[in-house]
Amino acid sequence: MADSMAELLRKDMECEGLLECFHGLRELDRDCFSVLAQSDEALTIDEIADQVGRERSTAYRAVQRLLQAGFIQKEQVNYEQGGYHHVYTTAAADEVADELQRLLNDWYAKMGTLIQEFRTKYDREPLEVTE
Repeated sequence: MADSMAELLRKDMECEGLLECFHGLRELDRDCFSVLAQSDEALTIDEIADQVGRERSTAYRAVQRLLQAGFIQKEQVNYEQGGYHHVYTTAAADEVADELQRLLNDWYAKMGTLIQEFRTKYDREPLEVTE
């Protein structure tokens, strides 16, 4: 079961925790992101899988989740003799941070609306207690 908001606010959290918090990404996804962030060059799925110690197909699924969330980018590298392969890098930190900020602002606005709905729905005078 997901942690409550109060529990999340009490937890010690690192900035990489935003991967999980905003997009529901997993520990493996975070590991793959960290491998890419620490690399000085673009990496293939096989290289990522080797560094996180997982099968290629498992690493591929994690990379796909990171791509969908916008945390990494994919580039096609063509061979002169024909054929190609893909390499992956992290997206620009400012772009990712701006998107996280947008998501946070949207969430905050939605929570504000829900809180107001709660006030409206349950607003009434307190009952008098008779002894």
